[in-house]
Amino acid sequence: MGKVVSMLYRILCLLLAFLHFQVHCSLSSPSSFLHSAHLCLPEQRAALLEFKNAISLDDYCGPVYSNYPRTSSWNESTDCCSWDGVSCHTVTGHVIGIDLSNSCLYGTLPANSSLFHLQRLQWLDLSSNNLHGSLLENSSLFHRQGLQQLNLAFNDFNGSISSELFNQLVSLTHLNLSYNSFSDLIPYEISLLSKLVSLDLSTDGYPDLRFDSQGFDMLARNLTELRNLILDSVDMSDVALSSFLNLTSSLERLSLSECELHGEFPSEIFRLPHLQHIDLSRNYENLTGGFPKSNLSSGLKLLDLSFCSFRGSIPASIGNLSQIILLDFSENDFGGQIPDAFGNLNKLAFWSLSSCNFCGQLPTTMFNLTQLTQLDLSYNRLEGPLPNHVSELRLLEEIHLSGNLISGGIPSWLFTLPSLRRLDLSDNKVIGPIDQIQKPNSLENIDLSSNDIHGSIPNSFFDLVSLKTLDLSSNNLSGVIKSNMLAKLKNLTHLVLSNNSLLSLSASENDVNYSFPQLFNVSFSSCSITQFPSFFRTSNLYFLDLSNNKICGGISKWEAEGWERLLELDLSSNSLTNLEQFPGMNLQFLDLRSNLLQGPVLSNTLICNQSSLVFLDLSRNYLEGLLPRSLANCSSLRILNLRNNKFTDTFPHWLASLPDLQVLILRKNRLYGPMPNSIASSNFSALQIIDLSHNELTGPLPTKFFQNLRAMKDHVTQKRLSHICPGFAYRNCLPYMIYFKKASVNVTAKKLEMELGKTLTIFTSIDFSNNLFCERIPEELGELISLQALNLSNNNLTGRIPPSFGNMVALESLDLSSNKLGGRIPSQLTNLTFLEVLNLSQNDLVGPIPHGKQFGTFENDSYSNNLGLCGFPLSKQCGNDEEPKPTVPVVKEDEGSEIAFIWKVVMMGYGCGVVLGLSMGYIVLTTGRPWWFVRMVGRDWQNNVTKWIRRSRRRRNL
Repeated sequence: MGKVVSMLYRILCLLLAFLHFQVHCSLSSPSSFLHSAHLCLPEQRAALLEFKNAISLDDYCGPVYSNYPRTSSWNESTDCCSWDGVSCHTVTGHVIGIDLSNSCLYGTLPANSSLFHLQRLQWLDLSSNNLHGSLLENSSLFHRQGLQQLNLAFNDFNGSISSELFNQLVSLTHLNLSYNSFSDLIPYEISLLSKLVSLDLSTDGYPDLRFDSQGFDMLARNLTELRNLILDSVDMSDVALSSFLNLTSSLERLSLSECELHGEFPSEIFRLPHLQHIDLSRNYENLTGGFPKSNLSSGLKLLDLSFCSFRGSIPASIGNLSQIILLDFSENDFGGQIPDAFGNLNKLAFWSLSSCNFCGQLPTTMFNLTQLTQLDLSYNRLEGPLPNHVSELRLLEEIHLSGNLISGGIPSWLFTLPSLRRLDLSDNKVIGPIDQIQKPNSLENIDLSSNDIHGSIPNSFFDLVSLKTLDLSSNNLSGVIKSNMLAKLKNLTHLVLSNNSLLSLSASENDVNYSFPQLFNVSFSSCSITQFPSFFRTSNLYFLDLSNNKICGGISKWEAEGWERLLELDLSSNSLTNLEQFPGMNLQFLDLRSNLLQGPVLSNTLICNQSSLVFLDLSRNYLEGLLPRSLANCSSLRILNLRNNKFTDTFPHWLASLPDLQVLILRKNRLYGPMPNSIASSNFSALQIIDLSHNELTGPLPTKFFQNLRAMKDHVTQKRLSHICPGFAYRNCLPYMIYFKKASVNVTAKKLEMELGKTLTIFTSIDFSNNLFCERIPEELGELISLQALNLSNNNLTGRIPPSFGNMVALESLDLSSNKLGGRIPSQLTNLTFLEVLNLSQNDLVGPIPHGKQFGTFENDSYSNNLGLCGFPLSKQCGNDEEPKPTVPVVKEDEGSEIAFIWKVVMMGYGCGVVLGLSMGYIVLTTGRPWWFVRMVGRDWQNNVTKWIRRSRRRRNL
């Protein structure tokens, strides 16, 4: 025993001596320990430097962009384990982790990058850079089987994802490939990653990365350790929703936004015990479902079901979500009242129930949610007044209650809540005046439009000095707004007070002393303004709308100055008489219609440099003289409307120099002479609407002109008039419509004068009516397959209706009335299945009216005063030679048709005497006369057949 103790004593002394030596060395040379224990291997340092030299740094880099170049500090003279973004094993010195997220990296990362030669690598983060390449199709990265965490998010890697990634990297616990350009089917082998805790494959929807039903079902069954599953914008349209029932009960986050999910979402998912975050937003009408009545996961912190089709009432158990912070149910099909149980959600910060079909009283409990920062209950059917006093919502920043039935007055607390920045009560039934504000808050955006607020705007309202946008339009406000009141609002960018007919602006000499440096958009349409408000002459103004007021006189040079950046000016429906100067040199939209402008107001020098002008409307004035040739300098012009003036000129063929001209309206002027037929093939090729009606144009219709109208031949523009530009993109609309939503013109079609606004850019029409055109209608008109309305009425056109009109398959309205057209109505017109209005009256047409399709819907007025026409719907029946019917084969067709009528005559005359009947039958048989008799006999028979056909058609439509 003594020997053992002695041996242990000696070992202990040796250990103490060794430790003392190490401490002494470390104190005498601080770096010696690090160099001996943490020096990374030379081949690993070389691999890292090779990677650094192979990848460039993005020019857009620095604190402004929340990133910095980590690799810029890497150099050979320092230990690579001390490099920014590099982590090493504390004993072996092997590089085990690399974090180069947000490091300004740019370039192609090859599949055999030296970075993947680091054999002990456990985590790799290259997210939020600008790297690209087909990295995951075949990569040496697959050989790093010890890799546990891989993050390549927010780059531009492309190609498909190889199944080898999942076959080899079986140790992965965290995988993030989100927001790259990977495509194709996600391999089934992803289900082999049984240790996976977090998976993020989100995309921006292009190109198409997708799961099929079997692949997702295998994932749901096998990844039992999964906590976070994020698949936003992955195409899951083929996935059976029952597969979600196989997800592990340990799931904490499930994000499936914009996944094209179809069917009823299993409500059991809302009961998963550890679930904290669930996002099913933007699966639109394809995803339905409801809430379970009880046992909702009490740990939920985020629940986003926006833009789906969930339905039914919200159970009271919603009040048990005591941890919820964000709740968004907007754009769903819920109904009923909003449960008071929402008042129990004490941690709720963001709450949106907009467009959910809720009705009933505003829930008073919502005003007790002390943590609420954003509240959106807009576009429901909520009613009742707002409470008179609220003090708990001290953190509230935004409140949206527009599009409801809220009544009562405007409580003052809305303007005093300390954190409120945005207030929207538009489109309700709010009444009464705006009270004085005692302690104005920091509101930046106010929208009280489309209510019944009356009285004057109190002075204290303009003490809201943080205001940026103010919309009080479409109310009953009155009084005078003075410039010194507005002068306090230095941050104001948008001011909209339109449609308050008793509201006016002051106009004093001191107004020029006030400036609005941020003012961007001003709209005072339909008020009581009598002259230009000089304090709006600011160089930052882009949009000014003073339409439908009482401004008289003209735009002087002084008033037009100071609008250097003005893009849109609407002075329509005033009493302006002259235009001394064009306001601004950058105008793109100018509307001066319905004024009292007179004389040769548009001199050639006035608009000679308006190269930015896109929309010009001078219609319904008293302008006269020649059309100004300087319009040809407006190289960007797309819409020109000069209708209802007194211009005296020939057709402005010189407008052909405008390559983008799409709408040309010269209706009701004094244009005369023939239209030129010798024009270049590119001229007027963009025209979609041309109206030359009610002038004195003569000569034949211009064949060459119609051949040039390529925009009316384009299959892309074949859209119904009832369609509107799709969604948020307006892809098929003219570019200017993105900026000028008010652009509209009036066209005559379908027997109506229609104002085209948003549909302007998808409508095509030609109106040459009420002129003196003569000769035949060109066959070339039939090439305009996208044309929707054609009006050539009230001219002197002769010849036949071209059979080529049957090719204009988009045609909805055709008016050829009051001409001298002859011949038969071509049967090809029955191909026009969209035709709603047809007018062929007041011509010399003959023969039977075509049967079938749209021709069964037209009435007598469509054919009146064509004495030679017969057949439905006219009372005049067609003769036997005009509407042949099959009969006995041995008889000629014409004779057989007549015999059929004769036997009717014979049978009807039998009661009065066989001799009389046979005699009359013989006369008709041999002479075919008198026609009145044949018509009289056949009329009742034809009417009975017609009634039977109509009844049969109705039965088929039921």
